[in-house]
Amino acid sequence: MKSARRRFFSLAAGAAAFSLLSVFLLLENPAWSQTTRTIKVVVPFPPGGATDILARLLAEEIGRRDATMVIENRPGAGAVIGTEAVSRAAADGNTLLMVANSFVINPHLRKLNYEPLTSFEPICYVVRSPTVLVVNSGSSYRTFADLVAAARAKPGALTLASVGPATSFHIGIEILRREADVNLTYVPYPGDPPAINALLGGHLTSMFANYATVMEQIAAGKLRALATGSRTRIEPLPQVPTLAESGYKDYEVENWFGVVAPAKTPKETVDQLIRWYTAALQVPDIRAKLAGQGLFAVAMCGADFAAHIRKQYDEYGRAIREANIKAD
Repeated sequence: MKSARRRFFSLAAGAAAFSLLSVFLLLENPAWSQTTRTIKVVVPFPPGGATDILARLLAEEIGRRDATMVIENRPGAGAVIGTEAVSRAAADGNTLLMVANSFVINPHLRKLNYEPLTSFEPICYVVRSPTVLVVNSGSSYRTFADLVAAARAKPGALTLASVGPATSFHIGIEILRREADVNLTYVPYPGDPPAINALLGGHLTSMFANYATVMEQIAAGKLRALATGSRTRIEPLPQVPTLAESGYKDYEVENWFGVVAPAKTPKETVDQLIRWYTAALQVPDIRAKLAGQGLFAVAMCGADFAAHIRKQYDEYGRAIREANIKAD
């Protein structure tokens, strides 16, 4: 009887010790240990835009098997308000931030209370949104070389429009004008629809835009793509060369979207988040839905994404300084 009692108390003590260890681990890193938690993904843009649609699509897919993710839109000040809020959040993996090109543009245009290179932990560069340079299909320009030749013959007479100013498109145009050594007059528009209408109406020479915003007009034969700003050709336009292939080997400007967490988020938590996002981006249905929005999966994560952010930060900073671009 005494032996049985001793075994009982020994087992009970062991169970208690295990429970205490489990509680300790949960307190040490709740984001890593509690797989049924809810993660807040902050989108620093209004609902309905590309970043918002992307965040919700990936959150829904991750939620099918892993943690529940809820989207919180916190727009304002060119994405600064939402970004600053996440920079102050606890580094436990329970608050994430969707980022785009503005993440590395804003620091060069305004004073911030956070530093994009040190205030966040890069998770994944999830998708890219290729840029294209388009002209009216009735235009005589068949290649980018044709457009450059005409612009050099009449400096300043030809126009190149985009959403702007002080956007990734505007900066991309300034980089292109520098690389090509050509004087194309930049024309900013408050949004894509009015710029597209002006191009279709013959009021503009050309436009630099997201492929997603002009893909229907290209498919319908109303606009002609002369070149893409991506490093490699994009699948829907295999016949359209990149600007790098057109003679500007260092040129690469496209919109990108990623996920970051507050700095000092534990490595095991970051690794888990990387696995979740990478797995979601491999799902055929997700890739098909992204392609339907003119977005293409990348899944560049961790240190590679950090290097991408650093490179983009430096390149945009140089272009902004050289073109003397100011915040809008």
